[in-house]
Amino acid sequence: MSRLHRAIRLADRLLPVGVADAHCDVPCGIYDPRDALQAADTVIKMTSLIEDLQGKDFNDVHNQHALTRCVTVKEEHARKAKDDLLVIWTDYFKPEHLAKYADLHELVWKACKLGSYVKQNVDLKKANEFKSAIQKVADIFRETKK
Repeated sequence: MSRLHRAIRLADRLLPVGVADAHCDVPCGIYDPRDALQAADTVIKMTSLIEDLQGKDFNDVHNQHALTRCVTVKEEHARKAKDDLLVIWTDYFKPEHLAKYADLHELVWKACKLGSYVKQNVDLKKANEFKSAIQKVADIFRETKK
């Protein structure tokens, strides 16, 4: 093993480099609310499946497993939808968009609050409202791309 290789290995041990996750902090221009909408669809589906499990025998391990998986997926996708929406909000929308769409800030805020609500609760009506709120932001997004 060369001295350089040993020095690099030692540096890696002493000064480890962390992993950074991000959509893109380079102005790539690749933004799309479709992922947030698909995640919201998953929240709706999981909420419906959870409601369908109501009244089932939870001494049955299969029902416990199904419920656990549905809750986990619902919460993951609610978080994902919020994260995707926030990336568009913070990285794509500009002051000129706010000037043209005065309610944009409130729409994003409402969608994110609904995302938090549907993570914490089992409420199909609110899950549908969550998707609808994201759709309103997506509609504005598409208008700004014209």
